[in-house]
Amino acid sequence: MCPATLSYSSNSCLNARNEIFSSKKCKTKLPIRADQVLTVSPKKREQSIHELLSVQGIAHTHRRVREVVWKQTNVTNENLCCRNPRFDPMFLDEAYELCRKICEEYAKTFYLGTKLMTEDRQKAIWAIYVWCRRTDELVDGPNADYMNNSVLDRWEQRLEDIFNNKPYDMLDAALTDTICKFPLDIKPFKDMIDGMRMDTRKSRYANFQELYMYCYCVAGTVGLMSVPIMGIAPESSVSAQTVYNAALHLGIGNQLTNILRDVGEDALRGRVYLPQDELAQFGIRDEDVFARKVTDQWREFMKEQIRRARFYFNLAEEGASHLNKASRWPVWSSLILYRKILDAIEENDYDNLTKRAYVGRAKKLVTLPVSYARALSLPSLAIQ
Repeated sequence: MCPATLSYSSNSCLNARNEIFSSKKCKTKLPIRADQVLTVSPKKREQSIHELLSVQGIAHTHRRVREVVWKQTNVTNENLCCRNPRFDPMFLDEAYELCRKICEEYAKTFYLGTKLMTEDRQKAIWAIYVWCRRTDELVDGPNADYMNNSVLDRWEQRLEDIFNNKPYDMLDAALTDTICKFPLDIKPFKDMIDGMRMDTRKSRYANFQELYMYCYCVAGTVGLMSVPIMGIAPESSVSAQTVYNAALHLGIGNQLTNILRDVGEDALRGRVYLPQDELAQFGIRDEDVFARKVTDQWREFMKEQIRRARFYFNLAEEGASHLNKASRWPVWSSLILYRKILDAIEENDYDNLTKRAYVGRAKKLVTLPVSYARALSLPSLAIQ
């Protein structure tokens, strides 16, 4: 569908939102030091988390995350400049229904988890899921062989048009409408596109610092996009930053798990999404990965990588119950299911080179009532 067939208001939403975000009237100062960005209360726990993250080879987090959190939590309803994009209601219903069908087809368990959410939140999450999937398909889909930076540049311009209330097609229009209802900043979306750019020019990661940035771009950003939609529980007494941190950590943990699950498949494509320096510490070369032979060194290396992924899931769990009660089920489902993928790797004796860790349908169904029960639990006081 060409842009001319859509009905939208002509206001420049993106520019207006940027004016809101950079308003000189706001007296809140953003942090400058990287070591002050991530905070987990109380202070006695803050130090232990800092030490653990340092072990992982990264600083707490980067300033861009704190800025996104500040922007998305300091926009009031009257400042949402494009609250009424003036789409025909029937057109919007059709757009969101298409998003729903895509989500249901490609993310069945996650889709089921969204059924407890309010209608507006359901639609918004489906729209974000579809945009993320389309972005990922640019580099991993059937046309990936034709991918280049100019394609991603055009996709980024199209993203700006979405934020400017000028969607290109029906699926874009669903996201435009979502942006007009929830305080979403464009930065996480652009960062995800940057993650796709990394895929076009990198097939190796020297250390975990580099791999972490990749994981942030392609998956951690999803957490930053999702929190404004899912909402924070009214009874939660932790800071918004704490909840955002948990969402970010869930994305990092999920992507690390994806990497460990897909090592063998990626090797067939000449890609190694594992820290090169850590491979070397265990005497493992790229050639050994490509040979797809499971050795004792490989098993020990995998144990450390799994430990790291679980570390991030543990951090994510601390904030999951502080989301709005109606929005927790898909988050807890993701936490439990991705942990089971790690369990499956262990059950395969760490052979993720010739076997793909898989959580069967029966096991997935068993996790649903467990995740539902966790979703109904009260926010923990542990991180206040």
